[in-house]
Amino acid sequence: MDLKITTLAGKDAGKLKLNEEIFGLDPREDILQRVVRWQLAKKQQGTHKAKGRAEIARTGAKMYKQKGTGRARHHSARAPQFRGGGKAHGPVVRSHEHDLPKKVRALGLKHALSAKAKSESIIIVDDLALAEAKTKALVASFEKLGLSNALVIGGAELDQNFKRAATNIPNIDVLPIQGINVYDILRRGTLVLSKAAVEALEERFK
Repeated sequence: MDLKITTLAGKDAGKLKLNEEIFGLDPREDILQRVVRWQLAKKQQGTHKAKGRAEIARTGAKMYKQKGTGRARHHSARAPQFRGGGKAHGPVVRSHEHDLPKKVRALGLKHALSAKAKSESIIIVDDLALAEAKTKALVASFEKLGLSNALVIGGAELDQNFKRAATNIPNIDVLPIQGINVYDILRRGTLVLSKAAVEALEERFK
């Protein structure tokens, strides 16, 4: 699969052959769903908490005598059926994380990249670097490339001017190649890869 390389100014900079084993697969939604679910579950804080009857600061004495009142038998006012009592089976602090095999995670990334390639939503840029950290100049460059909602993946080290300029642009995410992930690829309309990012991906899956 050949894709043309462009510059940030929108000029032609040659062609690049993409690896079919990474960018040419037939995307499977079930694998993508598994990886996205794993990512979001890992990200979830799980700090929700309700107090059970054992944690309520309230007297533990019997409310009234067992017999002779004509009322139902009760003991502690901490019981869930009473106002101010504990919550029965309420949420507790826990981790929502679950396991996903490394091979499935790697396959999910390949399928996400292939999905973008299949929908022609990948742009290869020769170099993600700016002379000055000017957001206005970068917005103009993105307009030439037709980018309004995109994930931009650079090499192992991002150009600081480019990173600073892109920070204030809405719906544009910038990550180094180490941070590439299925969820961010799928949530943005276009995937922008630098040449260094493509080389790093092919080296990673070699």
